[in-house]
Amino acid sequence: MRKILSVLPVVVLTLVAFGFLITCGQKEEQAAPKDDSPRTASPPAVENIWTVGVLTGPSLFQLSAPQGVSNPVMTGFDVTDLDVNIAAHPFLIAADGGYYLFFTAKSSEKHEGGIGMASSADGLNWEYRQIVIDEPYDLSYPHVFQWQGDYYMTPEAHTETSVRLYKATNFPAEWTYQGDILTGDHYISPTIFSYDGMLWMYAAKAGNETLRLFHASELMGTWTEHPMSPIIENDLNTARPAGSTLVVDGKLYRIGQDCEPTYGNAARAFEVTELTTTTYAEKIIETPLVQASGEGWNSDAMHHLDAVRLSDGSWLAVTDALGARKTD
Repeated sequence: MRKILSVLPVVVLTLVAFGFLITCGQKEEQAAPKDDSPRTASPPAVENIWTVGVLTGPSLFQLSAPQGVSNPVMTGFDVTDLDVNIAAHPFLIAADGGYYLFFTAKSSEKHEGGIGMASSADGLNWEYRQIVIDEPYDLSYPHVFQWQGDYYMTPEAHTETSVRLYKATNFPAEWTYQGDILTGDHYISPTIFSYDGMLWMYAAKAGNETLRLFHASELMGTWTEHPMSPIIENDLNTARPAGSTLVVDGKLYRIGQDCEPTYGNAARAFEVTELTTTTYAEKIIETPLVQASGEGWNSDAMHHLDAVRLSDGSWLAVTDALGARKTD
């Protein structure tokens, strides 16, 4: 039984893509059709590929593609130092007068990949820089956050039974493994944030139906599972994290993935109305932040959003989408 305020029906459907079925509960990104042609700067058109785009707007809840920008702004084919074709799960950091993008760089054929990084002066035009973390196993969802003046990352390593913590020893390019802050299970999309003097972490279980909540007083300290955890059970609509937790006008919002009626159908915001070491409550914002459009680069799915508020009060966001990749 779910332990949050809003209850949505649990419906498990399947999405037909690339000639095979992928269920909503499956972790892996949908694969692109196999292309045996040589890798070039402008590869042939590929349908149904995960890519990264940019959105702007006056509010987190009123985002659209900015004028003069043609999404996607980053694809797997922009990655030059790793053989991948997918770019997904983008995280956005504003620092040093510019913007940095960290994203999953993955091969749909080899089912492996690393964490890519790109930079931008204006947040709209992006240049790929390099792979910043590459392990012998698949990495994804590079959640980047700041704690006590330093940048940290907890990329998902879904084949491993731990939450791995990396520290930027030379931001944004150099990251050093610090250790495991949680062990003993598969932790999907771990998302850390600070609130009311504590550190908190959302993490889903494999299958995308269950959301757990942990807290700690120190990053490398003891992480304790919340007494109400799992805070969501048996709900593909809301459980899996889909970006950084955000504070908007004094209100705390969790970003979650909606996997009904299809995998990656939308990303939604949930206002956290109560959060203590003994209690938890949230309510859904009914209008999705992003969702599949039915055509173009985001025709089939959108399942992640990360955003920053600019000095003029407007918002800059990065998102991912499954659809037709643009060609030159």
